[in-house]
Amino acid sequence: MLGRYLYSLTGWTPAFTWEGAVLAAGVMALPIMVKSARAALESVDARYEMVSYSLGKGELETFFRVTLPLASRSLMAGVVLSFARALGEFGATLMVAGNIPGRTQTMPLAIFEAFMAGEDRQAQALALILTFTSIATIYLTNVLTRPPKSA
Repeated sequence: MLGRYLYSLTGWTPAFTWEGAVLAAGVMALPIMVKSARAALESVDARYEMVSYSLGKGELETFFRVTLPLASRSLMAGVVLSFARALGEFGATLMVAGNIPGRTQTMPLAIFEAFMAGEDRQAQALALILTFTSIATIYLTNVLTRPPKSA
């Protein structure tokens, strides 16, 4: 629907390109990032921001020097979870970028293609790689959201 206008303005189309695959996966992961970012920013104690304002700092400086650093661990966890969601994206990627091996094929699409072709060993190997990546992502999320140890 918007592709025609994008192409007329820029001469670029996301269809059947790796950029389109990234765009599709990113759009599908965006709700997780927005929800995580909102929760992270709302979890910051407003008293710290009030102290910053009372010291004459503006909203933008307070955001970058107080709010963002205090929310950074939760924001990073949101980034990791969004990445994991994007990594497993299948439908939107297939619709926007297609399944061109070596160009737009993602891991879930490669697993599906190998399975449909009867190449069970390859599908299993790819699924194991994706599973280990997911486990590492969960571990990283837990490490990032763990409160720092006090001295």
